[in-house]
Amino acid sequence: MKVLITGGTGFVGKQLAEHLLRMQTFPFKGEASRRIEKITLFDAFPNDTKWTDPRIELIVGDISNAQAVARVAQDADLVWHLAAVVSGEAEVDFDLGMRVNLQGTWNLLETLRASSTRPRLVNASSFAVFGGDLPPVVTDRTDLTPKSSYGTQKAIGELLVADFTRKGFVDGRSLRLPTITVRPGKPNKAASTFVSSIIREPLSRQPAVCPVRKDSLVYISSPRRTVEAMVRAMFLSGETIGAERTIPLPGLTLSVGEMVAALERIAGPTATSLIRWEPDATIQRLVDSWPGRVEAARAKALGFRADSDFDEIVRAHIEDESVTQWWRN
Repeated sequence: MKVLITGGTGFVGKQLAEHLLRMQTFPFKGEASRRIEKITLFDAFPNDTKWTDPRIELIVGDISNAQAVARVAQDADLVWHLAAVVSGEAEVDFDLGMRVNLQGTWNLLETLRASSTRPRLVNASSFAVFGGDLPPVVTDRTDLTPKSSYGTQKAIGELLVADFTRKGFVDGRSLRLPTITVRPGKPNKAASTFVSSIIREPLSRQPAVCPVRKDSLVYISSPRRTVEAMVRAMFLSGETIGAERTIPLPGLTLSVGEMVAALERIAGPTATSLIRWEPDATIQRLVDSWPGRVEAARAKALGFRADSDFDEIVRAHIEDESVTQWWRN
């Protein structure tokens, strides 16, 4: 069985690939497990991980190039579509966002349609498909109201996956992901990058900037839960998921102040003193437009889980990234 992960050199793609390598075979609900023979990581950026497993194939390419996508996707059995230009970058560079987030998704779906094997697809979407005047709690039936180019591109992607599935071209499902934290690495151009940096940098004894108020609400999930959800979404049969192919995932609702308080419980006030509060009206406006509370009833019924609390997320980041616990000295 051949696996394709677009955006495969990103942190979620790498963690997913590592998880699949450990699994060796992939189980399917109501079906026999199948051996994973090859995992292709397709991305615009080279991989900084030194893969030694012969099942890993790294291909650098542009997902907006239909020919490049056809070469890597035409024989895939399972596809995780993670490739995307992040929210802030898609807003600043309209053409780039449309080319990667929209045209790239179209290229992938068209290649999978041409394969005639109805491959199974997990598409990474976002709660940025909502914005503006939202109800206090977003439910599975809340109408899409994107207020950014990124959110619009993700909303169109959800609809395309659903329609290609309805037509029998793919067996697709879109996961509406909460903001993922704590992301390893460095800050990126996403409007939500501060959600990780205000935890990640202080834990590494580095300064961080928070551009929003302490009472700002964020809806989050850890990398561990995100990878778990990616695998579960592929495991579930089309019959189990049903006709509605977009699944808003469970997450935690926290204020930024509560996140910082958790950091202080774990690493002390010396760590939280490294956070500088520098308001940014543009980022504040975007954060205020995102849903802060989500019901996710259907996902919970399908077996998807949220993290138990934010302290658990911070401790998992320390463990997974082998963070030196300098605050214990």
